[in-house]
Amino acid sequence: MGKIFVILGSLNAFLAVSLGAFGAHGLKPVLSAEMFAVYQTGVSYHLFHALALLIIGILTRLLTSFRWVVMAGWFLLAGIILFSGSLYVLSLSGVHYLGIVTPIGGSAFLIGWLLLVWAGIKAEN
Repeated sequence: MGKIFVILGSLNAFLAVSLGAFGAHGLKPVLSAEMFAVYQTGVSYHLFHALALLIIGILTRLLTSFRWVVMAGWFLLAGIILFSGSLYVLSLSGVHYLGIVTPIGGSAFLIGWLLLVWAGIKAEN
């Protein structure tokens, strides 16, 4: 399972950097300042949580509370998809009702981090 999270983290870091570069060079001239800021927020959270997925991959091998670490990883991945994904779509489409998905993704991030706290508490090593 650790290998999967290293791959997912690396892939998401690649995507976040690519989307960030695309935004800076291709979208900045065409998006409003407000929508560009929304897009950049998606990129920032995407990259931070991609790095967290890499750490999850390592922690699956270091902590005895494997199950909680893995659950945390899946919630963080869901957060990337729902939070950052909704911000990307919102900023590019201008369809504001899609913003209703963003808090669900934010909640997934929060749950993921709390599960990681729990994994630390439950670890025997």
